[in-house]
Amino acid sequence: MRVHVLVSSLAFAIACARPQPAPPIPDPVAVIPEDVPVTRVASKVTADSLLATLTVRQQVGQLVFPWLLGDYAALDGETLAATLAAIDSLEIGGIIISIGSPLDVAAKLNALQRRSRLPLLIAADLENGTGMRLQGGTAFPPLMGIGATGGDEDAYELGRVTALEARAVGIHLTFSPVADVNNNPLNPIINTRSFGEDPQAVARLVTAYIRGAREHGLFTTAKHFPGHGDTGTDSHIAVPVAPGCWDRLDTLELVPFRAAIAAGVTAVMTAHVALPCLDPDDPVPATLSRAATAGLLRDSLGFEGLVVTDALVMGAIVERFGAGESAVRAFLAGSDLLLMPADLHAAVDAMVTAVESGRIAREHLARSVRRVLQLKLDANVFEHRLVSLDAIPQVVGQRAFQASADLAARRALTLVTPGPVQAFRRQRGRTAVITYAEETNLSLGNELLRRLRVQGETVTTFRLYPASGTASYDSARVVARGAARVVFAPSVRPIAWRGHVALPDSLAALITAVAQAQPTMLVSFGSPYLLNQLPDFRGGYLIAWNGTIATERAAADALTGAGAITGTLPITLDPAHPRGTGVRVERDPTQ
Repeated sequence: MRVHVLVSSLAFAIACARPQPAPPIPDPVAVIPEDVPVTRVASKVTADSLLATLTVRQQVGQLVFPWLLGDYAALDGETLAATLAAIDSLEIGGIIISIGSPLDVAAKLNALQRRSRLPLLIAADLENGTGMRLQGGTAFPPLMGIGATGGDEDAYELGRVTALEARAVGIHLTFSPVADVNNNPLNPIINTRSFGEDPQAVARLVTAYIRGAREHGLFTTAKHFPGHGDTGTDSHIAVPVAPGCWDRLDTLELVPFRAAIAAGVTAVMTAHVALPCLDPDDPVPATLSRAATAGLLRDSLGFEGLVVTDALVMGAIVERFGAGESAVRAFLAGSDLLLMPADLHAAVDAMVTAVESGRIAREHLARSVRRVLQLKLDANVFEHRLVSLDAIPQVVGQRAFQASADLAARRALTLVTPGPVQAFRRQRGRTAVITYAEETNLSLGNELLRRLRVQGETVTTFRLYPASGTASYDSARVVARGAARVVFAPSVRPIAWRGHVALPDSLAALITAVAQAQPTMLVSFGSPYLLNQLPDFRGGYLIAWNGTIATERAAADALTGAGAITGTLPITLDPAHPRGTGVRVERDPTQ
């Protein structure tokens, strides 16, 4: 006999109150062989009844979530050995899944769900859509691009599409939206991940995102509490220090988090950011601070949901306290889920020892485990832990979802200085496109180039990378001089462990020199703050926010007149370009 399980229709069939509803999504059906060790639960089971069946070590295991790449892996291969061991010996509560194809991710998660005695809660970081993790998933502009559109509907649609695609592959919880207010242009890790610098606008868009995701079956996480927007250090490397005290927090950083809580956000992620105001004697990161987590988040803001740490493997935590002690301190501070400990076994052992010694009260442990089990019950993973591989191509990356991303990308385009944009639009010509991106981002510019050529441009191109030397820059100058006009297309974005978000000095010098000699457009497919490095720049500056297919297509159409430019800055670049700046250019009706 085979047991047929219908994946919850919540994630795929709740009606969306929009003018033109998306086509109905098929309900995937997962089949569990009869020999699979799946724990079935009675319809009236509760978190407490489940909790009563767990030993202390099993309870601790439910709070630990390791990271796992979503690529293809043989079930008996070495790459899955550590995860399978964690499922078998530690009985972990869930997994953070990362990059892979939708089918590989879903197949791997199905296999792990079959292996686990209790169902796993699957989480992923899906800030601007599943496309940032699932190859072929829908990729939207980053949150700051959504902020540039000014439309709640774009934030809602991002949440809705992300929810449907995530649940299709077996993901239940996203570590988004980012609720940080990015009011520091030198912030090395938040940048375009934030909706903007105005706390009220960020709060409004955070609310819309949460509503779109929640109404379509995906649980959400507001991060990085109590705010990572005004910091100048990457917490992957060291401990950033946040300025200000209660008066500032109350009117700035905490505004979006209050809105998230009011909107029903499932979880809040703490930041590895120190607040000397809260812990004057020993300014530890908020993740380890009881004053920040138990005091500010639980008591002052009244949050009763799940508190999750940021990655405990990050340098701001593990280098000072080690894998075991950092897990215990984060739990004592008020966190429930312990994400990505540097050593899973050390973290679990330290937690168990702390409970048995009385350092951690058993009632405290039970409260946290109860929250995790309740979330699993709410996600219906005890009855429907598997997804159908056959249904995934009908959901992930479908045309209607891509159309939503395309629309958001077009609405996000922000023209800060027009430069020669109108001349570009009036007449086709010989155009040099010089791209800059990480060596791992070889596809940047491909859709931009293709679309420019479709629109009639004669395009030559040259690619620069962080490792490019003098010879490469000399070649780029030759390519630029051989064209009637030039488009620079850099992708400078926040990258963990990098410590800065900036153009190389050599590239900044090249852009400045070329713009003084030829008609030049600078199109940023990343950080909007590039003008701060280009005080003598004389060209046009267009911000496309990130380098997805949707944003490259939108930028090409804007440069050739086939698309409008309507976005406005959700942040201040400098005194000459405050929040709200944006040169509006209508679509050329002849295109």
